Amino acid sequence: MLASLSIRDVVLIDRLDLTYEPGLSVLTGETGAGKSILLDALGLALGERADSGLVRHGADQATVIAAFDLADPTQVDAILSDADLASSEGNLILRRVVTADGRSRAYVNDQPTSVGLMRRLGDVLVEIQGQFDQRGLMDPSTHRDTLDAFAGLRGQAAAVAKAWSAWNTALVALETARADLERARADEEYLRHAVAELDQLAPQVGEEHRLAETRSMLMNAEAVVEALNTASAAIAEDGGADNAVARAQRALERVADRAAGRLDTALAALDRAAAELQDAGAEIAAAAADIDADGTSLSEIDDRLHALRDLARKHGVDADRLPEVHRRFADHLAALDGKGGEIGALSAAEDRARKDYVVAAEALSKARGEAAAQLDAAIGAELPPLKLDKARFETAVTRLDETRWGSNGLDAVAFQVATNPGMPAGPLSKIASGGELSRFLLALKVVLAEASPVPTLVFDEVDSGVGGAVAAAVGDRLARLASRLQVLVVTHSPQVAAQGAHHWHVAKRVHDQVTATDVVRLGSKERREEIARMLSGAAITSEARAAADSLLNQSSHPPR
Repeated sequence: MLASLSIRDVVLIDRLDLTYEPGLSVLTGETGAGKSILLDALGLALGERADSGLVRHGADQATVIAAFDLADPTQVDAILSDADLASSEGNLILRRVVTADGRSRAYVNDQPTSVGLMRRLGDVLVEIQGQFDQRGLMDPSTHRDTLDAFAGLRGQAAAVAKAWSAWNTALVALETARADLERARADEEYLRHAVAELDQLAPQVGEEHRLAETRSMLMNAEAVVEALNTASAAIAEDGGADNAVARAQRALERVADRAAGRLDTALAALDRAAAELQDAGAEIAAAAADIDADGTSLSEIDDRLHALRDLARKHGVDADRLPEVHRRFADHLAALDGKGGEIGALSAAEDRARKDYVVAAEALSKARGEAAAQLDAAIGAELPPLKLDKARFETAVTRLDETRWGSNGLDAVAFQVATNPGMPAGPLSKIASGGELSRFLLALKVVLAEASPVPTLVFDEVDSGVGGAVAAAVGDRLARLASRLQVLVVTHSPQVAAQGAHHWHVAKRVHDQVTATDVVRLGSKERREEIARMLSGAAITSEARAAADSLLNQSSHPPR
């Protein structure tokens, strides 16, 4: 609820600090005393549009601070969390500063923030119902949620929203898969040609390097064979190098035992030489045999090497990556062939999700239709005492076209009224006159009080154009409303003022030729005098005081 309001240099108010309590608070005063300035100041703190004309003449800036005690801070904390601000911990301070040149700054718990965030907070903290206000119940976009709250359908509505989200997710998955398939189908001919080409070539990792080596060797085969033959002949010339080594070994071995070990190193070297010569001869023979055994021609090697390199250039990769490209293209083709089954499964899942949503939404629509009749009857019962006995209130629940279905279900909900018999119902703001509109809104608020998410209501001259029994009925309903919510009302009606638990008087004063507005909280005696003034005018008579006593004694809060 609104705990306090501090105003500095707003129009005719130089300095004002007000504290508020639960229940019904009434503000009275002569026309032009400045009651509307209080509402303008509160509106600033709630994020309404700033105007340099609100800054008191001669002041540099206007400041308004509204403090709130939050019994349930859930909604406020959710908004603060979205803005990366600390939680309220049950207390919230909104501060608005407007400079003389029209610039505006907003603060939430002393943290600079946007006016947009301040307005979001204001929407869940205070609802101002005036003849020309377009927020709250005057905003058709709130009617569906209001009906759901009245009928206790928020849990069912949340289930519909969840089903909508599931259907939307399934639909997106299906559409994505179909788009992927369409793109893949466009590339299918290219993929099949590329895979066939790679199948035929069957490239292998490292093949290009091996082919290049073989090609180099074949290009120099004649010189290599000649060198091999020369080497083989040299080893075997004049009995062969191995025979020469063997003769040297035998000569030394005959005298080795008489050389006292001096020949051991030489004999070991000859042993190694004999083994190396045998290995060399074997390698030469093997190399010659390989060249003779390889039946691949140089032209075949060239053709294979060129084919590998051409295909690598075509796919923009090194030749060693062609096997990877081959596998990837083959996998794409396999996936393409399996897309039909995947889309079938996704289509079935989307169909199930749609049916689940429609079933849940249809049940919610039925419940809304039943709730609308109950709401109409409840509000209809409130209208006759408010001198609206010829008026008719209707909650229109209409089925939306499927293209407009959403997380809120299948319905549009609109509160409509007809003020004269036989006339069609229409929007509140277009059918009802100013005074009628305020009383319609009051009837709505009385019926919807239990479901109201906003803890503080402000009514601006809800009693406009009525008096007597009707004004008493307005006051009675405001008092009933205030038993559940904090209610502030600006009134010219003594019947309404008498119902207040707290009474504030707004008046102008002139000091040193400067006009200012004062707001004073009235005690029992002062309250009696103010209601008597409202009854009789400037000259307060004993009859007016007696009538004031009667009203106060009949009120929900008689004087002590």
